[in-house]
Amino acid sequence: MAPIFSLHSHPSFSLSSSPPQQDTRKNKSSCFICCTSNVADQQSQCMSVGDECKKRRRELLVQAAASVFAFPAISSAALAAESALPEGFRVYTDEVNRFKITIPEDWQVGTGEGDGVRALIAFYPQEASSSNVSIAITGLGADFTRLESFGKVGEFAETLIGGLDRSWQRPPGVAAKLIDSKASNGLYYIEYTLKNPGESGRHLYSVLGVANNGIYNRLYTLTGQFVDEEEAKFGSKIQKAVSSFRLS
Repeated sequence: MAPIFSLHSHPSFSLSSSPPQQDTRKNKSSCFICCTSNVADQQSQCMSVGDECKKRRRELLVQAAASVFAFPAISSAALAAESALPEGFRVYTDEVNRFKITIPEDWQVGTGEGDGVRALIAFYPQEASSSNVSIAITGLGADFTRLESFGKVGEFAETLIGGLDRSWQRPPGVAAKLIDSKASNGLYYIEYTLKNPGESGRHLYSVLGVANNGIYNRLYTLTGQFVDEEEAKFGSKIQKAVSSFRLS
């Protein structure tokens, strides 16, 4: 099977194929972020850490979304109302991680995990392709209760693109361009493009959400991507998949 993603920035990831059904594995590792202390004589230290935690809020969300360049991508279509199941699609429901998504019925499903990531679920064509949809789930501290903890969607989107863009370097690096950003259904939707000099451009759609599984808060980063030459073949399929994503 051809590689699904370029994992250069995530060498610790291990991704394996699985049948087209829900993932019932339970991960025992966790990654929590908090700024609390139960010891009275550590209160002053906790206060000094508080400012750093505020910075970490935004950095965490940027890093999660920025990971799309390794295995990413959302358009305004993602804000459309849910409709009947499109022909050629099926609903993938993950009861363990509490989400559902509509994907092309012939796409494969891969699962994995890595440092700081509780679960990684990927959906991709059977043929060799750079187009795919993935969902990364990371643990959060109790103070991360909603996306607004990381800032407003427009502010975050600008920060994300600014962190990815390297077109100003000499020689120029990757060029990142923000196309759209919106908040709806308790989720952040961001559409943008990435292009490395001499390589095909990538169109990316990202959806971010925060939910609680009854034990701790989790950050969901769904990303879908297609390269320019595959837009006609996979563009609309990826948009449909991204727009259907819902937390349960």
